[in-house]
Amino acid sequence: MDHRSELTDLERRLLDSYQQGLPLSPTPYADMAAALDVSEADVLAALQRLQEFGVISRVGPVFRTHAVGASTLAAMAVPEERLDEIAAIVNSFAAVNHNYEREHRFNLWFVATAASDAELAEVLEKIEQLTNIKVMPLPMLEDYHIDLGFNLQWT
Repeated sequence: MDHRSELTDLERRLLDSYQQGLPLSPTPYADMAAALDVSEADVLAALQRLQEFGVISRVGPVFRTHAVGASTLAAMAVPEERLDEIAAIVNSFAAVNHNYEREHRFNLWFVATAASDAELAEVLEKIEQLTNIKVMPLPMLEDYHIDLGFNLQWT
């Protein structure tokens, strides 16, 4: 469901202001609140609502690949009738950042991270065991920085 029309002014300001540059401090939510002239409780409630709506999946840092731990893009060829079931299983792993459907034989893609290559391999193996579908890891071979921050349109 598209909740854009239901977003509050604060939720829109949070999305516009903090796609990048989350305050690096012991009190990032209080810092965000001060910058937006609202309470910390208001910021936390707005972020919770954005998560409940599925507008955001998480709030936190994004680390340069392999600077901390291990990660990979992965793909699975999932029968269409099992897509929701398999996506739910994949999403149940804390190591999975996000997953998405693609129009291809390999139709479920996700990013997984772990503390080490061995732990990452274990996560992918567990996903295979639970789904009975092969996971194809697609590790990064060359690093490119893509700035994913953009101005949101609220019309």
